Amino acid sequence: MLSLRTSSIGVALAVSVLAIGCSGSGSDATGAPATTTAPASTTTASTTTVAPTIPAGREVEIHVPPGYQDGTPAPLLILLHGFGADGKIQSGYLGLQKATDAAGMLYVYPDGVMGRQGKRSWNATDACCARGEHPPDDSSYLAAIIAEAKDRYDVDPDRVYVMGHSNGGFMSYRMACDHADEIAAIASIAGATYDDPAKCTPSEPVATLEIHGTGDQTIRYRGGSIQGDAYPSAPTTTETWAGYDGCSTTPDSPAPADRQIVQDLPAATVTSYSRGCEPGGHAELWTQPQGVHIPAWTEDFSTQVVDWLLAHPKP
Repeated sequence: MLSLRTSSIGVALAVSVLAIGCSGSGSDATGAPATTTAPASTTTASTTTVAPTIPAGREVEIHVPPGYQDGTPAPLLILLHGFGADGKIQSGYLGLQKATDAAGMLYVYPDGVMGRQGKRSWNATDACCARGEHPPDDSSYLAAIIAEAKDRYDVDPDRVYVMGHSNGGFMSYRMACDHADEIAAIASIAGATYDDPAKCTPSEPVATLEIHGTGDQTIRYRGGSIQGDAYPSAPTTTETWAGYDGCSTTPDSPAPADRQIVQDLPAATVTSYSRGCEPGGHAELWTQPQGVHIPAWTEDFSTQVVDWLLAHPKP
């Protein structure tokens, strides 16, 4: 029997507990929510603990938004934390639950596997960040979460989304590469795709959004390497996905309007590839001048990202 639990994720977690990057660290969230009972269809927010057909110990909570009704397909969002953090810390930092509840989205924020350094991470691209002889198969694990959510809830198959920060951004791109038939769009904050485009062969278009600051010293806007493994720049990542999606690799002109996404910094410029794309294809980059790896986002940042994702369903 599954237990339904009211969510107790705080959105005011201090940014100081985060150090999300492929060389960062983080602290586990503490304090478990109280256990309650509720019907499968509910008008109040809740979380359901599920155990998909994945390795033991990697259970996950599916947050059910207020007003969810059986029989009405809902979008699904999976949030992937950065290196050294966990799902609750990442969700609290971004303030995503408020935005997903307002959008009526089922919402999942799983944890990566704890590595030898005592830090959680995702086995994403060759650059970031799982190491060792037998790294976990996180691609299959996350696909199993999607399958479990579809089995237990009415998930709209055309509106399954993945969002990640840093190592989670890298993993978002891997999910788009490996499971393009399942995922409509991804949003990556300070991540990157594979440096070698041949290592990603999506079976169909996936809309992608890269959000990256030019002052990021952890995952550099202009590209770099981690322990000798290269990752591409934010512009190259976006142009590469425009190519995968069959879009013209000449950016849209005029460019979309700038977006105010970080407090006390100039607005982010937008580079978009939307012309000539195959159905469902689109690639976009929000470049934040002076933006660092863990910035102070505007109050509506998460809503802006959720709205962008929802505007890019499967055709």
